[in-house]
Amino acid sequence: MSSETEDKALKTVGLELMFLTPDKYSSSDGITAVELAKRIGLSVEIVKKKLNILKEKNIVRSKGINPKYWLFDDYNFQRLDDDDDIFHLLCNFDDVDFDRYFKY
Repeated sequence: MSSETEDKALKTVGLELMFLTPDKYSSSDGITAVELAKRIGLSVEIVKKKLNILKEKNIVRSKGINPKYWLFDDYNFQRLDDDDDIFHLLCNFDDVDFDRYFKY
């Protein structure tokens, strides 16, 4: 798998969590990796890997064990260094279709 594909998957997972509102959760604790994978059309294994990358950066947090629920941490995201690769990846909106996240 190329790094471009991996970056696209990481961006997809990150943006989906960033724009996910509580009314779209099946639980008030957040969304599971399985639910997230179904929403964005990626395999559960890839979604879990990307969630762990984001968790290492403290951009997402998890709650529970089985199932594990995931939430975006906006406060920690805003505190990331401006030079951080993941910060740049999630802030690059050139190829983002916002109709996916918002209903006008």
